Amino acid sequence: MLTLFYFPGACSLASHIALEEAGADYQAVRVDLKIGEQNRPEYRKLNPKGRVPALATERGVLTESPVILGYIAQTHPDAKLAPHDDAFAFGDMQAFNMFLATSVHVAFAHAFRPERYVKGEAGVAAAKAKVPEALDEYFNQIEERFADGRPFVHGESYTVSDPYLYVFARWLERDGLCDPARYPRVAAHRQRLDARPAVRKVLAVEASS
Repeated sequence: MLTLFYFPGACSLASHIALEEAGADYQAVRVDLKIGEQNRPEYRKLNPKGRVPALATERGVLTESPVILGYIAQTHPDAKLAPHDDAFAFGDMQAFNMFLATSVHVAFAHAFRPERYVKGEAGVAAAKAKVPEALDEYFNQIEERFADGRPFVHGESYTVSDPYLYVFARWLERDGLCDPARYPRVAAHRQRLDARPAVRKVLAVEASS
């Protein structure tokens, strides 16, 4: 059995949804970031980075969302959460997921935890002031991907990129960072995912945890 360590609404939501979509044999364990459970010795032993998600497998623990998502897709091929028969398409999926991890997520982090990157009140203010501009650039790029009418990130087929994008589309509503209405295709994608049974189930589980 796989064990996913998550916090409700964090980027771990993507891995949680992917596990459910895959029909995986897993359990989900909540790590309360608000009270610092990620820094407790027992969790640091499991994941020295002190973050979520972490996925415990029979061979060890995996961290980082793009890695976990790729692992879930590869270990559950019947769920067709990745283009396993097309190396370029698989690479394109991974590239998009890395873009979300290294650009989009980092932009949000400058708003949520600017102290990771800068010191002092002036530095924090400057970091936060840059966030809307960065998010607008990134989400305009994502919006353009859907210009051909595709329902999912990579076309007609649902992949692990879709719940990953879904996480950040939800984050757009936080603290007035950006107006989601500026990205109607991204908003439509989010609505499509809202309707998926696996997404509804995971959101209910995380809301009650």
